[in-house]
Amino acid sequence: MGATEAVFRRLKSLITGGEYAVGDRMPGEIALAKEFGVSRPVVREALQACAILGLTETRSGRGTFVISTEENTRLTFAGIDAEDLIEARRLVEIPAAGFAAERHTAEQLNQLFTLLDTLAATTDPAEWVRRDGELHTAIAAASGNKMLTSMVADTRRALDVQSEFLNRTQDRRADSDREHAAIVRAIEARSPEEARRAMAEHLERVAETVARIDG
Repeated sequence: MGATEAVFRRLKSLITGGEYAVGDRMPGEIALAKEFGVSRPVVREALQACAILGLTETRSGRGTFVISTEENTRLTFAGIDAEDLIEARRLVEIPAAGFAAERHTAEQLNQLFTLLDTLAATTDPAEWVRRDGELHTAIAAASGNKMLTSMVADTRRALDVQSEFLNRTQDRRADSDREHAAIVRAIEARSPEEARRAMAEHLERVAETVARIDG
């Protein structure tokens, strides 16, 4: 478990357990960082995760306040319901992966492998999220269908928020890297069926992770 996930889980427990009541102002980032023995950026990321769950709200110049002691029954990212995101991705990204296996160029395949290597080497969480979006968009571009590419690109505003949240609170990054590699290898093998299966498996794992949080 990473530092952000550990702090997030502790803060969530304190809030849902009633140690902080609705309307309470949370301790500042410096105080929380000292209490948990972590850096301020870790605390900031954990508080952002609490906000996504609908537990806290940061008010400019005033601090972070508890707005609920119960998590949202449905997660939303950038205003989009998490289940809607998954449903849309299944409709768009699975067939796009199959087409990519059939239609990709050598240059596009090289780009996919370069992005895989970059994702594996990236240590900055925000950079990883950006590259994750580039990979999924590049897979769609390899399909040769401009409409599918545009649709995948348009989802990234919400998906980047979801990806960052899951990586920081549910330790999804390593699993995602392996799942991405399976998709790209299937595309390289020009196996539409295997590419669709690998993408479907990736999206199912994401859906299961979201469901665990919602539950």
